[in-house]
Amino acid sequence: MHFLWFLLIGIVAGWLAGTLVRGGGFGLLGNMILGVLGSMVGGSVFSFLGFGAGSGTLGRLIVATCGAVLLIVVVRLIKKA
Repeated sequence: MHFLWFLLIGIVAGWLAGTLVRGGGFGLLGNMILGVLGSMVGGSVFSFLGFGAGSGTLGRLIVATCGAVLLIVVVRLIKKA
């Protein structure tokens, strides 16, 4: 059940990040991949900066969305270079 929540939060976080940065999502699979990778990136960045992510669903969603937005921005910067 935990894995399903992880995937659901990944889908929502990927969609939110795509909407915030690009104006639209990346499709179901793209949103899920982006959200899952974003949760890993966001968790690492938040931990490095010393911020607690919180243990609730909303905290996890915020961390995953922030990580996904950061991931999109970094990929765009690399593609332009």
